[in-house]
Amino acid sequence: MSTHAPQAAQAVTLPTTLDEAVAALAAMPAAVPVAGGTDLMAAVNSGQLRPTGLVGLGRISEIRGWQYQDGHALLGAGLTHARMGRPDFAALIPALAAAARAAGPPQIRNAGTLGGNIASAAPTGDALPVLAALEATLVIAGPGGARRDIPVSHLLAGMDMLRGGELIGFVRVPLLHAPQVFLKATGRTGPGRAVASVALVLDPARRGVRCAVGAIAPMPLRPLEAEQWVARLIDWDNGRAVVPEALTAFGEYVAAACIPDATPGVDGSVPELPPAVLHLRRTVAALARRALGRALS
Repeated sequence: MSTHAPQAAQAVTLPTTLDEAVAALAAMPAAVPVAGGTDLMAAVNSGQLRPTGLVGLGRISEIRGWQYQDGHALLGAGLTHARMGRPDFAALIPALAAAARAAGPPQIRNAGTLGGNIASAAPTGDALPVLAALEATLVIAGPGGARRDIPVSHLLAGMDMLRGGELIGFVRVPLLHAPQVFLKATGRTGPGRAVASVALVLDPARRGVRCAVGAIAPMPLRPLEAEQWVARLIDWDNGRAVVPEALTAFGEYVAAACIPDATPGVDGSVPELPPAVLHLRRTVAALARRALGRALS
């Protein structure tokens, strides 16, 4: 025991349904919802957060699984990384399963949840670029049984925020039945925080490629022009073939879109990017090139 231990929360509520959790938050506006607690406890232990109340979400069974719905998978926000990393889930949404397996050591994967990854919105969240590339939608639970849908990208960009008493209940993901890849680079060996990550999914029905780059900005970045450019080069009717040079060009295109050159000076000269930024750009280019190559193979 330490005399400097964080002060305990004043009240803890353990609802068993999503609507009960929303009601508890409405009754205690200053309370903090908690599922796995991997980010919350880090904030408490560092002194950044002193919650006056907690609403525990661990007993809400309806958000701990998934179901099929009109060509989509409706994922409960309480799904843990460990659960999403299993083979049956990987067969459903391969890129999200790969991101879940890369989320950290076993203790983090066993506790951390999909909804927590989204709500904390940390730039290094491994699930975020995958959800952006899949163009996933959040189902938000509100007071009185209300439900509303918002694109996950809108929440991450601050275009549509959670309102008082609202919770992320589910994540609706389209089932593309096509190759998906998630890759990330870390600053050390083994599972760790991403320096850069790339999620890439193919959409054969629309003959499209969707790519999102994570960890290098406050939210995942979508290089839309690079996506459209490479999609036109793929022979969708002949085994999704593409010339090898296109893979390298795509990687460079994605990296330049996400990490552009410095702004020209008054004299028109373009200053050199710092070595660390150039290294990050090369890392993004390599990840994007490999992701597309694996998806097409």
